[in-house]
Amino acid sequence: MLNKPTIIIIGRQYGAGGRELGESIAKRLNIPYYDRSLLKEAAARLGFDQEIFDNADEKKPSILRSIISLNYGATYADYSVGSLNREKIYMAQSDTIRQLAQQGSAVFVGRTADYITRDIPGRLSIFLHANIDDRAKRVLNRCECSCICDAKEFALKRDKMRQDYYNYFTGRNWGEAANYDITFNTSLISITEITDIIIDIISKR
Repeated sequence: MLNKPTIIIIGRQYGAGGRELGESIAKRLNIPYYDRSLLKEAAARLGFDQEIFDNADEKKPSILRSIISLNYGATYADYSVGSLNREKIYMAQSDTIRQLAQQGSAVFVGRTADYITRDIPGRLSIFLHANIDDRAKRVLNRCECSCICDAKEFALKRDKMRQDYYNYFTGRNWGEAANYDITFNTSLISITEITDIIIDIISKR
């Protein structure tokens, strides 16, 4: 269905349906889908130690930021277990995402993939948001919390973590519309409808 390689990036508020949309698009286009767990497997295939993903769930470093260079050509030795810190983990994840994106069409969810792939042709970046009540319902449906109040608090806490992580490593503002090609409110438009829109956009490119 794709006329040329297409990279689809999905950023999302917690509980807005990013994983669901990513899987839906990937299935419709018959292309690879990568979230945290699948990136971990892909990293191992590319020669990285899987431990780089074990403790790197979109959290910024807890220490003051050091001056880092996002050197995508860094050697695998730079990421050896035992010398890891969050900057090196981020560099390893970035290398994994870039290598996978350069292999062909794929869908990536989170991990600042919109920033990492910003220079790769054929990329479409999306951001999903929704009202907190709808997001909390998704959290409850996934059995991550036991009541709606806890689910709201949990979603907002994860949003803050994602915002800090994204802003720290990219120098951009997480969720700001100008950083993405298109944004959707999943409280107003369904995942199925968004999938149809994305497929239509891609088919006309």
